[in-house]
Order: sequence, then C-alpha cells, then structure tokens
Amino acid sequence: MDRPERRFPRPTIGLRCIKTALSAALCAMLYFFIGRNPTFACIGTVFGMGQDMNASRLHGGNRFFGTIIGGLIGMLLFRFYLIFYPDGKPRFLLVILTFAGTVLLILLCQMIWVGGVQPGSVVLCIILFNTPPDAYIRYSLNRMADTGAGVLISLFINYLLPRQRLLRWWGLTKRRLGLSLTQEEASLLEEDLA
Repeated sequence: MDRPERRFPRPTIGLRCIKTALSAALCAMLYFFIGRNPTFACIGTVFGMGQDMNASRLHGGNRFFGTIIGGLIGMLLFRFYLIFYPDGKPRFLLVILTFAGTVLLILLCQMIWVGGVQPGSVVLCIILFNTPPDAYIRYSLNRMADTGAGVLISLFINYLLPRQRLLRWWGLTKRRLGLSLTQEEASLLEEDLA
C-alpha cells in the first residue's frame, strides 16, 4: 500500500541549528558568570547566525546596527518627550514621535545599514512606550551592548565551525561508524584525499 504524501516537511536538526543553539547557550553561560540577564544578547546570537560567515555578517549586522540606530533615536526622542512630560506617562505626543522616529530610522538605515530598519524599530518602540523615564538611557545602552555581544558570539562560532569543517568531521565520524554518507559529505571527503 502506498503511503500518503506528507503535507508538511519533516523537521530536521541541521548544522546551523546546532551552531545557533551552541551560540545562545554559550552566550547565556557567559552572562550567567557576569551576573547579567542574557535575553537580548541571546536574541543577538540567533539573529547573528547565518548559514555561512557572509550571511552571519549580514543578519548580525542588521540586528546590531538597527539596535544602535534605533536606540540612539529612541534616546533622543524620549529625552525630548520628557521635556514636556517629565513623568513619562503615555501621551499623544508619543504617536507623533513614533512617526518621526520611524521616518528618521528608515532614512538613517538607508545611509548606514539598510537591513537595520526592523530591529531598530523594535528598540525605538520599546524605548518610547515601555521604558521608565529614569532608566531609558541605561536601558538603551545595555541593549546596544548586549546585542553586540550576542552577534559577536555568533560570528565567533560561525568562524570556528564553518559548514565545510563540520560536514567533514561528521562524514569522517559516519564513515568510522559504517554509516552511509550524503553526497555532500562524500564529496568533501574525496576533496581531502585528492
């Protein structure tokens, strides 16, 4: 009897998945030892992990530069807001500042780092709508530093463990265990022998 065709692909754990998890865990461990909350740094590791170094630089750069640009704009606009409303409670002026900040963010990202708009807008909105008036500068600077640390960890892991190296190691392990190799693994091992 024929098996029915699957409607959804079967999920797999690939090399990028392992490297992403390793980066996030390493980041969380480092932050555990320095006594800081690793949330935003771990998010930076996930954004910073690409299939290769070029993809990691692109995606990590999107997150890092977007966070920097959005954080700086958010600090500037929230400071302006506090001149009129020192208690920091939400008022309609935040709507206007959100509009202006988003336009400014897009313009700056077009000049500095195009892919930074989405992560930058997240930080901008968090600063404007969800940060206490006495903590917005500290919050913004911490987000920038944490994001940078997370992205650097992912770049480091991707540099140490490029796909070709991992496939070679995995192919050698499978060969020693007598398991069949994928075409890509076999090709890489043949290159080593040539």
